[in-house]
Amino acid sequence: MTTDGGTAARGGSRTRSKGWLAALPLLAFVALAFGIPAIALLFGAFTVKDPKTLTSSFSTSNLTESLQGNYLNTLISSVQLSAVVAVLGAILGTFLAQAVVTSHSRALRESVLTASGVLANFGGVPLAFAWIATLGNAGVITKAFGLADGSWSLYNFWGLALVYMYFSVPLMVLTVVPALDGLKPQWREAAGNNGATTWQYWRHVGIPVLTPSLLGGVVLLFGGAFAAYATARAMVGSTVPLVTLQIADALTGNVLIGHENMALALSLDMIVIAGLVMAVYLPLQKRSSRWLR
Repeated sequence: MTTDGGTAARGGSRTRSKGWLAALPLLAFVALAFGIPAIALLFGAFTVKDPKTLTSSFSTSNLTESLQGNYLNTLISSVQLSAVVAVLGAILGTFLAQAVVTSHSRALRESVLTASGVLANFGGVPLAFAWIATLGNAGVITKAFGLADGSWSLYNFWGLALVYMYFSVPLMVLTVVPALDGLKPQWREAAGNNGATTWQYWRHVGIPVLTPSLLGGVVLLFGGAFAAYATARAMVGSTVPLVTLQIADALTGNVLIGHENMALALSLDMIVIAGLVMAVYLPLQKRSSRWLR
């Protein structure tokens, strides 16, 4: 004799099995698009070819060399640039998002969010050309204000950071607006009824609740700047040492014989750094999800 509990259990298991079957196409795509390249990258990063015998062997020399000399400098420079862009972009984007949310203007909100969606995806060579034509050595604004006579240069670390901010700030706006919408008006009213000032509300309520979301935005901006390639290649070339440019040079054969897999080792370094950043963010995101539902 079958009980209602047993029937319900079997029904639940059938529902879960159907859910897994429905997800199989997605899982297969992920395995093909991400799994196989990741395995190939991991295998190649630990493979070294002897230039004399042309035989391949397992070794950590690629990874060791990727953390030394010029390779290490490019990695550090990329992390520094990404950190600067992430922090400045997060600050400016948060203030802009807060201004939009508190304006209570539907037209302004839709205009800013639409523009942010477009600008957040505007990058690569077109973005580099736009900035070169505007603030390059012969740019329109550079000539109009005589910036070329001073120490201004777009083709250095801070110039590249400024260009990256162009798509980072809008991306932060899109990221943090939902979190700001999640702040309940009752929290502010309760704080005000207990005599809290605006600063005290943000210090003890608003910022702690938003911190995981803000850090998530910082992580997102860091990843976008860390992985960017085309804009930097078109604008600064080798003037600013970046790991993505170094990987491109290695892939095109600009390495010594026996170091053909150096690009894979540098890519693995990037994955490890991104993983460490995500490891900090994920626990905080779980904490904030309880408040911003």
